[in-house]
Amino acid sequence: MRWSPWASKNSQPVDDIEHDKKKPVHWTDSLNATDWSHYTSREALIPTILLSSTILLSFGFYRSYLRRIPGASSITPSFWRKRSLFGRVTSVGDGDNFRLFHTPGGRLGGWGWMWGRKIPENREGLKDNTVHIRLAGVDAPELAHFGRPAQPGGKEALDWLTSYILHRRVRAYVYKRDQYDRAVATVYVRKGLLRRDVGLQMLKGGLATVYEAKTGAEFGALEDKYRAAEWWAKTKRKGIWKGEKADFESPRDYKSRMTRDETQK
Repeated sequence: MRWSPWASKNSQPVDDIEHDKKKPVHWTDSLNATDWSHYTSREALIPTILLSSTILLSFGFYRSYLRRIPGASSITPSFWRKRSLFGRVTSVGDGDNFRLFHTPGGRLGGWGWMWGRKIPENREGLKDNTVHIRLAGVDAPELAHFGRPAQPGGKEALDWLTSYILHRRVRAYVYKRDQYDRAVATVYVRKGLLRRDVGLQMLKGGLATVYEAKTGAEFGALEDKYRAAEWWAKTKRKGIWKGEKADFESPRDYKSRMTRDETQK
């Protein structure tokens, strides 16, 4: 092409300059042209590592200790037998099970005073947000349900458990999930300065029997203690043990008889 009369000897043709601008640059050339020493220096690496470690540790701490569990099906396999649930009892179903609203961290975790950490007060807010707890190692007399009549002592067990733990904060050491999607657990509640085992207190008061089953009975490490409490209640003729021995029917025998009668119909 013709050079403009005012162009210097070292000047490049305009068309060649435009061509160079449009020439594609490979991404590896861009990387190679970048000065990475700024990013790999000690001054840059140490804060980055500290920040990343803090984020990962915070996330792990949240998942382990501050993540709220809305139901038994949300409890991970690694949680069973190793961890406990702390929360408030929102309702009592019968003499050996209740509903727990999990409040991880308790008041230190912000429950009751921090925004977004309030326990619902109505049924709508609690729906699908509570863990169904089954007391481990004990079996209370049955209430009337599914067309079956109530068992003697059933209402007394319900009334006692309601007055003992309803709207109270409890800690449940969970062992497993049963066939009814309940977390089987040993439960403790504070009474003054003492921590009471709820199931053990029921056995001592003659409000329940030791849970008897061919398979699946769960006691944690408390079976001997529970059987001793039941024996003591029997000898003192407490609660369900007041009547004649010949007339006594355990909750397990009652359920077996009801199932047998329904099958024969």
